[in-house]
Order: sequence, then structure tokens, then C-alpha cells
Amino acid sequence: MTLPLVMGSLFGLLALGAPVGFAMLIAGAAGLLLVVGFDGLLGILETAPLTLAGAYEFITIPLFLLMAEFILQSGMADDLFKATAAWVGRLRGGLGMATALAGAGFAAVCGTSTASAATLSATSLPAMIKQGYDPSLAAGVVSISGTLAMLIPPSVAMVVYGLLANVNIGQLLIAGLLPGLLVMFTIMATVYVLAWWKPEHAPSAPAVPLREKLAMLKVVGPLLLLFGAVTGIIYTGAATPTEAAAIGAFMGFLLLAYSGRLTVRGLGQALARAAHGSAMIMVILLGASVFGYFFALTQVTQDLVAFVGSLEVSRWVILAIVLAGYIVLGSFMDQIAILVLTVPVVVPLMSSLGFDLVWFGVIKIVTAEIGMITPPIGLNCYVVARYANRPVGEVFKGTLPHFVAHLIAIAILVAFPGIALWLPSLMH
Repeated sequence: MTLPLVMGSLFGLLALGAPVGFAMLIAGAAGLLLVVGFDGLLGILETAPLTLAGAYEFITIPLFLLMAEFILQSGMADDLFKATAAWVGRLRGGLGMATALAGAGFAAVCGTSTASAATLSATSLPAMIKQGYDPSLAAGVVSISGTLAMLIPPSVAMVVYGLLANVNIGQLLIAGLLPGLLVMFTIMATVYVLAWWKPEHAPSAPAVPLREKLAMLKVVGPLLLLFGAVTGIIYTGAATPTEAAAIGAFMGFLLLAYSGRLTVRGLGQALARAAHGSAMIMVILLGASVFGYFFALTQVTQDLVAFVGSLEVSRWVILAIVLAGYIVLGSFMDQIAILVLTVPVVVPLMSSLGFDLVWFGVIKIVTAEIGMITPPIGLNCYVVARYANRPVGEVFKGTLPHFVAHLIAIAILVAFPGIALWLPSLMH
């Protein structure tokens, strides 16, 4: 009786609009009070926050967020789209492909999906509509390209998954690289097919002289240097992900200074936004920690693993059901919230079925990308609609082809796990 009561109170609080961290904290604390009593609850509340806040790996999150803020202020994201548009704009659907390339490039120095979607909305979407693109097609490619920041390192979602699942964060970040490129090419291929099907919806951009193309590449060098500094030293083992994040934040600050846009006010805003985002994630993780104690003491996870183990179905069927559940959850919940709600239950289940947890983390994140563009509350679609001042229905319509294409990409990653696991297997 305790479990249904606690789960009911959790979803009731979420339905009332309570922040997910506080909802999990309140529901978990109520459950622990019923299971272990007041003294047991007090002991957990005294130790859980300190244990979580003292985790060395957690420092990675505010540093990655700070790096993203510095790059946003530098204006290099705008220049990155202009450079990619100059090189591929002449192709059929070229500006849409340039959006996917810019999304991947920005993801490599960002780490948060909504920030990436907002930035692309302000840069690539107006350019495509001005060029004569169908607004729905343009909004759809911007929405899906923004999700690449969840997969390509440095990804905050990957770090959160690693903390919750107790998986090597360095391997997780590197594992997202090749799947990220696969998803990027999937987006580009989808745009090409849509442009081939209805050429009037995606007209070609004017040719840009080679001299101007080469001049525009000057923005790519610093961003590649930043990406190489962060991802390269993680891959070689020269530094931990936390140390790499510190280097990335420092280099982001240097690039902001180099751009000439560094101001005292802007620096304060970047620090405040990074602190705000970090505090929000910390509260969510704290709530998940308390709720996780409740799950452990009531043996919910062990019972679920035992139940699934008794089913006479293929483990691939169970994986498909779990991923379908993630798509449904992603349509109306924040991805970090989904991670903290489900990882404590799903990860032991996947481990018991013999799936590699690094590989599953990548599959889970790619599936979460679909949730970011799925009605009724696909978060990226609302971000794009708000920043671009377009109807949200128009944005959802444009993401439908990418929804289908993403399912194909997930099938490829499931069928060929080496795409995600090859690079981590070479790490020292």
C-alpha cells in the first residue's frame, strides 16, 4: 500500500506543477517516514545532500554550463551557421543541412538542448525563412538539430546519467561522439529528401565566392580547438571529465574575450545563469537521491528485475518497451527529470538483461531527443516557437519526418552497438 500511495503523491505533485526535484523530495521523504520512521528519515536527510554535493564529478555540470554561457555571449554560434551556410547553402536543402551542421558544432561546445535550440532559432531559422523555406520545414530542422547537444560531448544529460547510473562519465561522453555524427547525418539526409520531394519548400541559397567561404572558416578554428581541448583530453585520459570541463570553461572565457564582447555585466550574467542551472540540477538530483533510498528500502527495483526475469520474452522486446516509454515520457516531461525518475529503476533492469550500460546511456539519450520534439509538450518545439514567434503547431508538423528518421537511427544504434562502444573501448 505504501508504494501506490507514494507514487500517487509524486504524480499528484507533478500534475499540480511542483518542480520535479521538490516533488520527488517530498514524496520520497513521506515514503521513508512510513517505512523507516522519523529517525531513519532524519538520518538520510542529514547525509544524502552532503554526499551528493560532495561528489567530485558533479562539478562537471556547472563548468560545462559556464562554458556554454561564454560561447553564447561570444556570438560565435551565429558565425558558425553563416560559415556552414556558405559552404553547403548551394545544395538542395542546403540551409537546412547547414542548420544540422551548426547544431552539431554548437553542441560540441554547449551541452544543453534548449540553449542550442534557442540559439539556432535566432540565427538559422530567420535565414531559412528569408530564403523562401517552408516555415514548418525550417522550424522542424531547427528543433531537431537543437537536440544534438544532449548527445555530442560535452553533454550535461550524459553527466547526469553517469552520476545516477554510476557509469564512467568519460566513457559516456566519448561514446556519444559517433552516434552524434550519425544523428547529424540522419537530419541532413531527411532535409535532403524533403527538399527533393518538394523543391519549392527548400530553395537553394546564392553562391558564395570561395574567398568569402575561406574567410568565414576563421570562426571554426577556435571552436574546434575548444572541442578538441575538452573531448580530446578526456579521450586520451590526460584529464578527468571534471578537469576537462574546467579547461573548457577557461577556454570559453578566453574566446569570449577574443571576440571583444566581454563585459563585466555579461560576465555576471553568465555566472548567474550557470549557477542557476547548476542549482536546479542539484535540487533534482537531491530529490532523486531521497526517492532512490525509498525505492531501495522497499525493494521496488529488485522486485521489478525479478518479475521481468520471469517473463518468457526476448530482452530486445523489453528494451523496445522501455524505449517506447521514454518517448511517451519525453513528450510531456523534462529530460533531466525523466533521467532521475527512471534511471534508478531502469538501469538495474538493463544490467540484469546483459546490456552494456554505456551503450544503453547513448540509446536512452537518442530516444530522449525524440521526446524533445513529440507533442503535446515537446520542449524544443516550444522553445523554437517562442524564440522565432511561430505557431507551435507549425513546428510540430515540421518535426514529424525527423521523428520517423530518428527511429531509424535508433534501430541502427541498437543493431550495431559498436558505433557507440568503439571509441570508449580504445580509451586508456
